[in-house]
This record gives sequence, structure tokens and C-alpha cells, in this order.
Amino acid sequence: MNVMKRWHWMVGGLLLAGPMQAQQQPGAFLGELTWPEAEQRIQQAPLVIIPFGAGAKEHGPHLPMNADAVVMDYLCRKAVETLPVLVAPPILHGWFPAFRDYPGTEVADPEVFQNYVFEVARSLVRQGAKRLVFLNTGITRATGLPLSIVAREIRVQYGVPTLVVSWDDLETDAMDELQEQPAGGHADEIETSIHLYLQPERVKMERAVRDVAGGRKSYPGYKPGLFSRNPDDPAYSETGLFGDPTLATAEKGKKALAILTAEWLKALRGFASAKLRKTK
Repeated sequence: MNVMKRWHWMVGGLLLAGPMQAQQQPGAFLGELTWPEAEQRIQQAPLVIIPFGAGAKEHGPHLPMNADAVVMDYLCRKAVETLPVLVAPPILHGWFPAFRDYPGTEVADPEVFQNYVFEVARSLVRQGAKRLVFLNTGITRATGLPLSIVAREIRVQYGVPTLVVSWDDLETDAMDELQEQPAGGHADEIETSIHLYLQPERVKMERAVRDVAGGRKSYPGYKPGLFSRNPDDPAYSETGLFGDPTLATAEKGKKALAILTAEWLKALRGFASAKLRKTK
């Protein structure tokens, strides 16, 4: 490596790691701090995370409805253990139109959900948060839609850099290589594997069934997904899942979580170098 290349490499590394390295204290959960501690940490933390994951959303006949929230909690704990971030209390109720026919809890009005998240974010900005990360353990073109609108509005109105990280942002080719199922996407081989690793006592593998009805579309465009309980609807689903959870194993889940975690921490480290608005 010549001198010029080495200089560029060193400077690039410092720019990426600087904001994180500047904070030597470990990460923290906002709710576990006293208010004087919180006042200081909100202003000092390179990133404040607003985590969102469904506390009760259907995941087929075999997985507990807390699946999204459990993964959310796992990723937040990995962030706190690894980086000097601050994690706000989680948002457990949200907009889940694809699963509305099934038991669970949902804020059915997307504007109500969006406004709620906006107010949570705005309160943290008002208290001094420098950068906000919205963790979404749903997917980009579902629960990620209202969250992305909030992130844009916070950025435009307050000049605070924002980042939305959804489940599918963290998937890589290595994740695809773990799968044996022909198609999937909800309560499937990968998601079931993850919960066989995280909470095996709550997984009912004897109830797991293969359901790949409909497959994936072969044409361009965004087609909103739906799990309908109406037999006359083309999107009818008897199971509420898409994929083959019968192929799941805890070992696959461990590997899948390692991939998600690595990408999650990569996103946080990268975003920590986002430029801040100059203050007078």
C-alpha cells in the first residue's frame, strides 16, 4: 500500500469510527436511566434508536405473536452491548394491514401510527438527540412506509439526520444461502429458525406447515401483500404464513441472527458519521 492510499484509508477509517470512538461509555436503554442521566446521555449519544416491532402480530399457527418484538429486543441489546448508543422505549403497536383479519393488536389508521411515531421522535429531538435511527423489524414496503415518512419529516423540519433500518435491509446473499424453501417471507423457514434459537419453548413445530401458495410475482411494480381469511379472496390464507417452516432449525436461526446483527451494527457505525447541522 503506497503512502497516499494509506493516508486515504486512515482518514476514511477515522471518519467512520470517530463519533463512536468519541463515546467510551457503553450503550444504554433510556428507560433504565434516571432523568439527570438521561438528559446527559440523550445529548451525548452519537445515535438514539427508536425501536419498533409488533408486540402481537400473527406468525402462522406455530410461532408466538411476539416474534417481531423479540427480534427487535435482541438487536437493540446487541447494539447496546457493542456501541455507545441510546435506545428509547420500544413501540409495540403499529400499522399491520396485511394481517388485519387475524387476532393481534393494530393501529389501523396509518396516519395515527405515523403521527404517534413522529411525536416520539420529535420529543427526543427536542431533548437534544443528534441522530435518530428507526429500527423496523417489519419490512420496508409495509411498516417501513409510515416510518420512512416520519424520518423524512424529522430530517426536513429539524435538520436531524435520520435512518430507517428494516428487516429486509439486513438480509444478504448469505441469508438466501441458508434457505432450502422454494419461496418464503413470513413465519417461514428463516423466521421460524430464528425463534427456535431465541425462544424454542414458544415454538409449536408440530403445528408448522408448508404454505407457498401464490409464490412470488414475476412482473415489476409494488403489489401490497395481504393474508386474507376470506376464501373468495385471491390472497386467501388458511395458515397466515408464506414459506416452509418445517425446514427450520435452531442452527439456521443462529446463523441468520448473526447475519442480521452484523448488518445492523454496520448500519449504525456507518450512520454515526453522518454530518450534523452546524449550530451557531
